[in-house]
Amino acid sequence: MSQDGPPEDWEPHERRLWEAYRHGEWCADVPEVRAEALRWLLVAAPRPVPGRLARLRLRGARITGALDLAEAAVQGAIRLESCRFDEPPCFDGGQFGVLQLKDCALPGLSAVGARVGQECEIVGCALDGTLNLRSLSVGTHLLLDGSTVTAPEGRAAVDAQSLAVQEHLSATGLVCTGPIRLKSSRVQDTLGLRGARIQGGRAGLQAPELTVGGGLYLDRGFSSDGTINLYGASIGGSLHLEDATLTGADARGGEPALQLLCASVDGDIQAGAGLTVRGSVDMRDTSVRGSVVLGRARLDHPAGTALKAHRLHVGGDLDCRDGFVARGTVDLCDARIGGSVLLEGAELTGLAGAAALRANGIEVGAEFNCCDGLTAHGRISLSSITVRARLCFENALLDVPAGERALICRRSAAAELTLKPRQAPDGIVDLSHTRIGVLRDDAATWPRALVLEGLAYDSTKPALPGRRRLTWLDRDPAGFAPQPYEQLAANYQRHGRDADARVVLLAKQRRRRTTLAWPARVWSLLQDLTVGYGYRPLRAVLLLAVFFTVGTALFATWPPVPDGDGVPPDFQPAVYTLDLLLPVVDFGQERAFAAHGAMQWAVVVLVSAGWILATTAAAGANRVLRRS
Repeated sequence: MSQDGPPEDWEPHERRLWEAYRHGEWCADVPEVRAEALRWLLVAAPRPVPGRLARLRLRGARITGALDLAEAAVQGAIRLESCRFDEPPCFDGGQFGVLQLKDCALPGLSAVGARVGQECEIVGCALDGTLNLRSLSVGTHLLLDGSTVTAPEGRAAVDAQSLAVQEHLSATGLVCTGPIRLKSSRVQDTLGLRGARIQGGRAGLQAPELTVGGGLYLDRGFSSDGTINLYGASIGGSLHLEDATLTGADARGGEPALQLLCASVDGDIQAGAGLTVRGSVDMRDTSVRGSVVLGRARLDHPAGTALKAHRLHVGGDLDCRDGFVARGTVDLCDARIGGSVLLEGAELTGLAGAAALRANGIEVGAEFNCCDGLTAHGRISLSSITVRARLCFENALLDVPAGERALICRRSAAAELTLKPRQAPDGIVDLSHTRIGVLRDDAATWPRALVLEGLAYDSTKPALPGRRRLTWLDRDPAGFAPQPYEQLAANYQRHGRDADARVVLLAKQRRRRTTLAWPARVWSLLQDLTVGYGYRPLRAVLLLAVFFTVGTALFATWPPVPDGDGVPPDFQPAVYTLDLLLPVVDFGQERAFAAHGAMQWAVVVLVSAGWILATTAAAGANRVLRRS
């Protein structure tokens, strides 16, 4: 068999194909060609016409039999347009310069382990079987644009595990019935599935350990009826999910709609324009160098957690503004956000008593904004968080029933807390053991139940009078706690408002009295009436003056008789009264004279009042000295 001519048993139309190959021209007048003839033509590689480049360019033919080019080495280009294959072609282990199939109909195709030196294009084709590209290596780009692949039940539509593409991979408009498998594949530039549709089955795109040098595009109408699995993926550019629709099997108890665990994204995650997810988005332990943009995205997983982002690391912002909607818990526990968390205008719904937002342990490098129209149907839990700038709830709606927790912000720290919700929350707001620089609130929207035990702050805005702040302190559902009063008083003292500090500390003692047993309660009431717990010292002076005046008048009218032998000193009613009232002072009058009759009761009253006033005055003076 010579390369100077085709085999003698070839049909005339096959001989025309042989001539077209030698000239490198399109052959479109061959209605049918045997796969055996194509293999001979490609493997034997007839000498080209001088000045021409030999290549196969066939259009509109039916290819009968099985085209088997396994382990073949074909130097020239293979370009097939609008051809129909009776059996799946096999390119396994072969080496090809260019492999192009356009608008062809095939019952499947296999190119396992093949090497294509330049482009590999399977564009606009209809495959009624698996497109098997496992371990395929492509020197430039791989195109699957506009193709339709229908796999048998239980089989992958596109099996491209361990694929290696030196430039970009594009599958714009690809329609698959069955999953796409890209496990451990490498694409040096971008990977685009814009407008692609994956339907039928619980698995959509299976690409764990995928490596993409540029961006990954699952946008512009991309849809998947199964899980998008990007576990451990490495994306050198941005991940684009705009206008995509993802439906996960976890709505039925299976895998999430988007699984992005332990992945690395060097750019952004752009999912803000029209992303719709039915199922959960799992981004746990993922690192994003840029920002995560979810504005206007809709996550619908009412059976559980809509967004799982435990230990998510984001270099920029987590942007959930502009109409972001989540039905199901948004979980950001232990995340690290270098920029801001932005939830302005978002709507979060935690169903069946679950949290709407759970971000315990999160660290935010700038602002954490739950403001400007945020609506949370369910509690917001922010325990043990650190916010470098402002934590804001201005014009937010915290919608939970009375008696339940609306906001939990325990053991946290923020430079500023703005708590001015759209309306006073019916639920409990818990700020216990939190450290705030500036606390901004509005008396009109103070929560009906507020836990302030352990809360510390440097200043409050507005700086309301102490009496108005007392109702703010009295909202703890657990009852009296002394620390909030002491903290508010210390704040007033730092700002030179001692009168307001005394009002608050006096109120603290009165609230504390309700928690005491009755003997201690009586003593506390006595301190309140006499010296105002040391914060009203003029009361003791006035009472002493009253007792002194009354006693002096009584003893001037009914003087006592001398007591004992010897010559008594001259009786002085005023000095005698002072001797009775001041137990630590001895003027000698009380020892020299003794009252008789009813005046003995006056002496008892004055001595008792003196001891009580002296003791309470001493306690009050001690408190005055210690209150700074």
